[in-house]
Amino acid sequence: MNWRLEGGLLVDPSRGRVDARSLAVAGGRIAADVSDATPIDVSGCLVLPGNVCAHHHLYSALARGMPGPAEPPRSFPEILERIWWRLDRALDPDTIRLSALLGSVDAAKAGTTAIVDHHASPEAIDGSLETVADGMSEAGLRGIVCYEVTDRHGEARGRAGIAENVRFLRHNRRDLIRGMMGAHASFTIGPSTLEGLVAEARTYNAPVHIHLAEDRADEDDSLQRYKVRTAQRLAQAGALAAGDLVAHGVHLDETEQHLVADSGAWIAHNPRSNMNNGVGYAPVLRMGARVALGTDGIDGDMFTETRTCYLKAREVSWDTGPGFATERLTAGAALVGMLFQEPQLGTLAAGAPADLIVLDYRVPTPLTPANIAGHFVFGLNAAAVRDVMVAGRWVVRSRRHQLVDEEELAARCREAAPALWTRMERF
Repeated sequence: MNWRLEGGLLVDPSRGRVDARSLAVAGGRIAADVSDATPIDVSGCLVLPGNVCAHHHLYSALARGMPGPAEPPRSFPEILERIWWRLDRALDPDTIRLSALLGSVDAAKAGTTAIVDHHASPEAIDGSLETVADGMSEAGLRGIVCYEVTDRHGEARGRAGIAENVRFLRHNRRDLIRGMMGAHASFTIGPSTLEGLVAEARTYNAPVHIHLAEDRADEDDSLQRYKVRTAQRLAQAGALAAGDLVAHGVHLDETEQHLVADSGAWIAHNPRSNMNNGVGYAPVLRMGARVALGTDGIDGDMFTETRTCYLKAREVSWDTGPGFATERLTAGAALVGMLFQEPQLGTLAAGAPADLIVLDYRVPTPLTPANIAGHFVFGLNAAAVRDVMVAGRWVVRSRRHQLVDEEELAARCREAAPALWTRMERF
């Protein structure tokens, strides 16, 4: 169906444009004009490109309110061992799907139209990416999925993780979902498994998506076992190349920072997660233009993540303005655009995919191309999201999800979550 959004203010941060005009959508794309369009009144609202989350863990969606471990963790490795590695082992196909669906619905309602997900379910590997993709698709989002390859449960499961990524890369036929080759982190991946996942990734022309130096333990392990720092190990193995995606990078030294920047890889910066886990602040101010923004499973709210990105960067350097944070959001759109071969994704340009959001934001001060970032960081928030469109289809209208019964989904999740938490006690 064709649409014409009328009466709003078009705000395109990546192109530095603010226009008071209508916006046409035809065939799932933004159009110059459409004669047979259905009008949509967006008077007094802002129309922006949809937000992108460049690193998510949708499987964490049912963890809200989850009881903490009997012995509270005191380090990042203990957080993994006592919380997340128990949760991912307790997942089954039903809770994988519910998590993906709930996380995607919540993200859509927060104005996020695309998610780059990183999945793990060691007791339910086979078919798990199809299940995650099903949840994303049911919620109407654009997404990229991968399975977290790791040897922490033995090399056989490491190989099973590689096979799951390959299976999805070979058989996925969804228009709005793509695949990557997922990997946990250097410290849980042995040489044979790392070699295998890189070989398959390059065979299928799929980028590698891996955690990198999130905690000092990743660097210490690489130095002890391989006599090189983590980024150097990945580069030597061919796992750090143009188009690859590394998450966090908190403990990269100066040599590694240059190595990542020069490789052509993208880095997903997750400031709220880094704060929550106490791992430190990533040197993203020195990492160049390919730094995107993710949530690392906290939620799908990129407005809050963007504001946090700015505040943390500002704390480090007085020279940092709000534009640094909005540029990170734009980088995420460029990453997803690369994966979909849609270079205009994340813009309101004619011909771009119609992934957009309508915000009920009554502009209290002048909004100009020069101060878009200031409004984004200090004014806009997820509560203002009224409507969401992905590839020309309305996913959210008047703050209600159009494809999923939210009350029924919530009821299913309230039943499934306690059972999931109980299963965690086995591991």
